[in-house]
Amino acid sequence: MLETALTHSSHANEQGGDIEHNERFEFLGDAVLELSVSERLFAMFPGAREGHLTRMRAKLVSKPSLAELAKELKLDACLLLGKGEESQGGRDRHSLLSDALEAVLGAVFLDGGYASALAVVDVLFASRWPQEPEGGKSKDYKSRLQELTQKCFRERPVYSLAGSKGPEHEKVFEVLLTLPDGQTVTADGPSVKRAEQRAAGLALKLLERSMDQ
Repeated sequence: MLETALTHSSHANEQGGDIEHNERFEFLGDAVLELSVSERLFAMFPGAREGHLTRMRAKLVSKPSLAELAKELKLDACLLLGKGEESQGGRDRHSLLSDALEAVLGAVFLDGGYASALAVVDVLFASRWPQEPEGGKSKDYKSRLQELTQKCFRERPVYSLAGSKGPEHEKVFEVLLTLPDGQTVTADGPSVKRAEQRAAGLALKLLERSMDQ
């Protein structure tokens, strides 16, 4: 399946016979990628509106972004291209590289299921997730929560690691956040920092609702 995911239609056409190319895998991988990124953004930004989430996702899964990831993985060197596509610089073409990355993700999904594909997405985008929704407030959730609790209670929220689960390569951390008024919030994430940010986002909504009542 990996070889198929890296086989461009130009190569398959030149070889003839029943060689399968990556277009079907790319179709599947595109859907898996959209769902994976959507799930992560939905959890990371509990206060973000649909439009903000959509813009963040579009930026992450754009052809230039995926092409850059494909080059980091050196997929450009592994592609099977036809002679004509090769001579025209196909290995550097954003559309071809992004399609190949999606095809590989489709192969991962077929081989290991959604959990495996999601784990790959977590690794690929680990340093690319936005810190704030586009058009959102400039400060991160933890900073905003600290400012709000200092203003309301003259105290800071307390974060503690409640536990972790999963194998080392895809461990999930759970954080317990205790507000100065005694209310608690829990959240998890692929890192302690990410879990703390999610917990702070939930706590902000909790406090803002309380202040509105």
